[in-house]
Amino acid sequence: MKTGSIGIRRAKLADAATIADVHDSAWRYAYRGVLPGAELERMIARRGPAWWHRAIQRRVSIMVLEVADTVRGYVTFGSSRARSLPYRGEIYELYIQPEFCGLGFGSLLFDASRTALTNEGRRSFVVWALSDNETACGFYSHLGGRAVATAEETIGSVRLPKIAYGFSPRNPRTRGQTD
Repeated sequence: MKTGSIGIRRAKLADAATIADVHDSAWRYAYRGVLPGAELERMIARRGPAWWHRAIQRRVSIMVLEVADTVRGYVTFGSSRARSLPYRGEIYELYIQPEFCGLGFGSLLFDASRTALTNEGRRSFVVWALSDNETACGFYSHLGGRAVATAEETIGSVRLPKIAYGFSPRNPRTRGQTD
């Protein structure tokens, strides 16, 4: 596959529609059969271009993966929302369009967000994944994440188990001491 240029950068307002497209296709790919169908559709519909435009305008930390000048993936990150865990940062979402999965682009986005978190003083961070999303769980384990907590997410009337993967400077891919 000829990809042309590949790059990662901060999201711009003009990216809102293409991020919404990536979100739509990636969520259908990752969660069809895992989330209740009506809830999946509702969650996707809620995250249209206007939602992403507002997020970028509010300066939410969003980076995009561009392949041949087209957004093909995104990652969102910031302060950890899990106050009970000893991690200062969190990657909230990392998604790649399905046809670009398995090519190393997820690792590029992960590394870029890890660097950004470190630059913000968050050398340790956590990522949550639904337990039934074996692809995501395998991805974060492969990158050196350790399962550090479990919880449940209620989506519609269904309770789904999820796993927190912790990354600290002591992990193989992040060298050094925990902050």
